[in-house]
Amino acid sequence: MNKEQIIDEVYEKYADSHWIPPSNPKGKLLSDQLFSVIPMEHSKESFINKCKTDSKFSKKWGLKIEERELSLEERNEIRDIQYFKNNLHQALKGSDTKIDWENIPTKLITITYNNETIEDYE
Repeated sequence: MNKEQIIDEVYEKYADSHWIPPSNPKGKLLSDQLFSVIPMEHSKESFINKCKTDSKFSKKWGLKIEERELSLEERNEIRDIQYFKNNLHQALKGSDTKIDWENIPTKLITITYNNETIEDYE
């Protein structure tokens, strides 16, 4: 599962939790027989932000999202890997190929859900 699929799954569970089952499915009043809905407090974006900043909320939904800036050393390492992956032939010949720093990630996002951890760079 990728990052988006995990977040979609958890957010869907959050959204589904707002449905309240009928209080008396076989009752005489129609209002007792129908499901009702509690208004949702969070959009998908605010749900993600709440999971990042509120450990109690994050734990409730089983979704831990951590975000941190990459150090210059980490970015250099990624740049070097990209350089050699993308330009191995030129590198072996000794030619100098420039790497565009705008394409080097600046953040590491770690998502943990159901004892599975995914790391993603942005």
